[in-house]
Amino acid sequence: MRRENRDHTLQTTALVNEAYLKLIDQNKTHWQNRAHFFAIAAKIMRRILLNYARDQHRQKRGGSAVQVSLSEVATFTLERPEELIALDDALERLTAVDERKSRVVELKYFGGLENEEIAEVLKISAITVMRDWKFAKAWLFREIENGS
Repeated sequence: MRRENRDHTLQTTALVNEAYLKLIDQNKTHWQNRAHFFAIAAKIMRRILLNYARDQHRQKRGGSAVQVSLSEVATFTLERPEELIALDDALERLTAVDERKSRVVELKYFGGLENEEIAEVLKISAITVMRDWKFAKAWLFREIENGS
């Protein structure tokens, strides 16, 4: 969200508030540790952003998602919701190929976690996180470029 315009319709505080409301509604969740909390929070924020992007896309474009090129997988703008939708579709395909790499992207991209925090959540080394991130970025970029 820090890359967005200040007058963007979905403000950071709105995203955090929405995520908080969903997190406190988790009555059956027994938080194991801080890492578990961040993993759930990243997944919730991904869903909120994706739902917002889909709503914006439906309103502006009539509903059919257009595959677009992302110059950098780690940056997007909610003013172009089709990019986020294309990223989410590619991320779903990555999950089928390698779930851990998909989780690294979700935690880093949507959760804003650093490599060491991701390593703690996934119980892997920070070097493995860096390798997974590098692979996942290239894989997602190729998938989005090809529009598969």
